[in-house]
Amino acid sequence: MSAPLKRTFWIIAALCLIGIGLIIAAMRPKHVEGAQSASPPDVEVVAVEQKDVPIYGEWIGTFDGLVNADVRAQVTGYLLKQGYQEGASVKQGQLLFQIDPRPFQAVVDQSEGQLAQARAQLENAEAVQRRTELDVNRYTPLAREQAASQQDLDNSVQNNLAAKATVATAKAQIKTAEATLETARINLDFTRLVAPIDGIAGQAQLQVGALVNPSSGPVTSVSTVDPIKVYFTVGEPQYLAWRKRFPSEASRLEADKNLRLQLILADGSTYPHVGTFYFADRQVNESTGAIRIAGLFPNPGNVLRPGGYAKVRAVIRLQRDALLVPQRAVSELQGGYEVGVVDGDKKVIIRTVSVGDPVGTQWVIANGLSRGEQVVAEGVQKLRPGTRVNPKPFDAEAKDR
Repeated sequence: MSAPLKRTFWIIAALCLIGIGLIIAAMRPKHVEGAQSASPPDVEVVAVEQKDVPIYGEWIGTFDGLVNADVRAQVTGYLLKQGYQEGASVKQGQLLFQIDPRPFQAVVDQSEGQLAQARAQLENAEAVQRRTELDVNRYTPLAREQAASQQDLDNSVQNNLAAKATVATAKAQIKTAEATLETARINLDFTRLVAPIDGIAGQAQLQVGALVNPSSGPVTSVSTVDPIKVYFTVGEPQYLAWRKRFPSEASRLEADKNLRLQLILADGSTYPHVGTFYFADRQVNESTGAIRIAGLFPNPGNVLRPGGYAKVRAVIRLQRDALLVPQRAVSELQGGYEVGVVDGDKKVIIRTVSVGDPVGTQWVIANGLSRGEQVVAEGVQKLRPGTRVNPKPFDAEAKDR
């Protein structure tokens, strides 16, 4: 082989070796000088707590007035005046609407005249009766002595009886006239539509100038709202469980009396006043299987109004030695619940648990955990079973801020 060919051969061989070396180097794992294996991820853990906790029941409630009174017309006439401010507080007897009183005043005047006429007729009848009675008294001894005829005595007796009948008729006419006058006065009073109770007057349903009659709807309504009534429905099983805890009538009444209700208003705030149990309905609703309960709440300033909604809460029992974990530590998966438990080797174990009632921001764990076990406070979905972790205490206050 000539010298130029040998040189070319060696150059090509060298280039091939360099290429092979580069490929091998690219395929080998790269190591950074001084690098160490990845450290376990930090997780926040919380110990399973055990203590006695109150268990709350919570229901949707609707407000209603303690007393709700519709104001309706009892006579026919035109509304002349509205005497109240809609939505304002009114006192019993305060004028709300005035119906035109003139036709009813005219009937009163007419009835008074008829009564006066009946009384005058009575006076005249009594005068006639006294005169006929004198005739009887005069003719009786004369007829006995035959100084007057028997016919004159009989006529005087008959006239006296007729006069007495006239007096009785006049007295009956007076009673009729008095009743007619009383009815007219009542109808005149009905032209004043007044508040039947103290409370809050609602919107006017009819305006001035409208013709009203007894078959018309209510012109407005008045509700007593301090205290205010709150209705909520409780499932029959929960109601029965409450009742079975108090077998005697005395203990049940005492428990109802001591029951304290709380309100969570529509804006999420807690109502500052505590309510009390008022009554339970007489029957369970057949379509819903629930019973209606009413509570009473103080309502100073009339802040709460009928028709509003709120959540009603009450302590229904005390659960002793309950196991508690933060709700954020529990993951729901296909209808089940899981938590991440950190064992003594700092490895994560995914454990299925059964949850009970919520207590604030915590769950009561019915089974699956033991007191003092460390559970991952948040983000257990991101961890695999067996993952080694670096546990750190959970700061609930920092999370809530």
